[in-house]
Amino acid sequence: MAAEARKPDAELPRTAVPYGITDPVLAARAELKAALLAIEEKGNVPRQLQKAGVRARVYARRNPVGAAGIALGVAAAVGGIVWAVARSIAR
Repeated sequence: MAAEARKPDAELPRTAVPYGITDPVLAARAELKAALLAIEEKGNVPRQLQKAGVRARVYARRNPVGAAGIALGVAAAVGGIVWAVARSIAR
């Protein structure tokens, strides 16, 4: 039974605790492993940026007008911030 609990389950995400672990030590190890993987995944900024880029490209393919609007809004916001900072420095 303990050997079955150690088999990787292809259907579960890396940060999930496998169901059916009855040994408390194996359950604690599985929970710790899942927690550490979740922390690593959330703290890995390059991976998060890569995922965001993939989601943005998928959104742009599905809704190009919306993506163009978002890009225009972000550009306007950044331009406004740069303008405000430059104006405050010039005074």
